[in-house]
Amino acid sequence: MKFKDYYATLGVPPDASLDAIKKAYRRLARRYHPDVSREPLAELRFKEVGEAYAVLKDPEKRQLYDLTPRPFSRRETPQAERRAESPRESTRPRETRQANPAHEKTAGATAGTRRERPENFGNILDEMMGRPDIQPPRQRNVNVHGSDQHAKVQIDLEDTYHGTARSISVPTCTTDDYGMPLVSKRTLKVSIPKGVRAGQTLRLAGQGFPGMGEGKAGDLYLEVVIRPHRRYRVEGRDVYVDVPVSSHAAMLGTTAHVFTPEGSIQLSVPSGTIAGRKLRVRGKGIPGEPAGDLYAVITTIAPPVHTVVAQKAYRALKAAFDFSPRTSNGR
Repeated sequence: MKFKDYYATLGVPPDASLDAIKKAYRRLARRYHPDVSREPLAELRFKEVGEAYAVLKDPEKRQLYDLTPRPFSRRETPQAERRAESPRESTRPRETRQANPAHEKTAGATAGTRRERPENFGNILDEMMGRPDIQPPRQRNVNVHGSDQHAKVQIDLEDTYHGTARSISVPTCTTDDYGMPLVSKRTLKVSIPKGVRAGQTLRLAGQGFPGMGEGKAGDLYLEVVIRPHRRYRVEGRDVYVDVPVSSHAAMLGTTAHVFTPEGSIQLSVPSGTIAGRKLRVRGKGIPGEPAGDLYAVITTIAPPVHTVVAQKAYRALKAAFDFSPRTSNGR
């Protein structure tokens, strides 16, 4: 197994405190997180930082790691040897320490122990660093239910009459082999049922944030948003549409051609209809139990006066009616 210098990975000295290690990890995790970093090797560096932190934050793992043999230059004293020598022993002449039989026996036992450790510690580190069939200790026997998730889905008014399907992207949270959180996105294809109304919430069981261990995933709650329409207005399950007719047709009565989300219909406009009057068409709103209604709002338009004949007709109309819109609301 190739030796990895975890202290160098985090940029801390071998005698760094746990707080210093945590600060270094947080700084580097923010820097190399794949969702925010633009560096080409950000994902690899993020995993290396997480691997180093997983070992150095745990006192037992760190102690085993510090005792593992590692390469060093001739000018350096191995770290394990420096830690084995106490300050008092380091001040005594080397010849004196070797001349002591008791010390030689102890040193021999220590050396023998050191000769056996590399293989044992190597196996332990193999388990800590990444055997695929071994789960990190802190994830064992941990069963936590996932949290619920909330999002919005936009549809058109016509979709409420026939139903539709939409693809949405929602964030999700997973963990790597060392329990480090990873945020990503997933795409879901959602079926929108017929008759759904604005503000209604759809529940998708088990589509929320995943749980840990045997914990169940949370639920996903989708709030339905109906996009503004250039022709229709929506209030609850009722739909409103403006129907323009000429002023004389409104006074005399007529039949208007009205477009609805389900198709066109013929609407009878009674005589004497004024601008702003609402004509209700039952059951032509958003489907449901009960279904909404369609309201045709009459808007009147005066025909333009482009000819002499039209001018004479307006003068005759003026003479026939004693009408002033500024008094008594037209009466």
